[in-house]
Amino acid sequence: MDWKNLIGEDWTLFLDRDGVINVRIIDGYVTKIEEFEFLPYVIDSFKIFKCKFKRIIIVTNQQGVGKGIMTNEDVENVHKYMIREVENNNGRIDKVYFCPQLKSVPDNYRKPSPKMAYFAKNDFPDIDLSKSIMIGDMNSDVEFGMNAGMKTIFIGDNDLRLTPDDRFETLYDFAKIL
Repeated sequence: MDWKNLIGEDWTLFLDRDGVINVRIIDGYVTKIEEFEFLPYVIDSFKIFKCKFKRIIIVTNQQGVGKGIMTNEDVENVHKYMIREVENNNGRIDKVYFCPQLKSVPDNYRKPSPKMAYFAKNDFPDIDLSKSIMIGDMNSDVEFGMNAGMKTIFIGDNDLRLTPDDRFETLYDFAKIL
């Protein structure tokens, strides 16, 4: 796909967190700032995204809260750190949405439910979901984007049961073509 010519100044970028922005802790959770490690060149990616997208939104499932492994405040502290580091390096994140609910909670808003996209649209009425891209490294991320009517990009080499609009090895591989 010719992303460079498709994306205009009114587009929104939605990003998953773990495995896209930071190192995913396999079978675990980032519970504090000391455990949050940016993936290579992610900070550079945000510098590029800041110039290309009107809005940059993070959407992340954090059921470690529902499991009692961490608190909402723990997650928010990690997000404040992430935003501060991105901004200190000339990037931007407009808002982070996270779902602390367990998968087993009825009518939860975990991805692949599109509810976090609707929360963002409510907070930023200028967001047009048909002019939005969701980037993630899990099936639920791609499904979330599809459910919300977005373009989708899959990061990494995990097995995927859905067909995204495009695939890249890393977030920076996508950023550097813009």
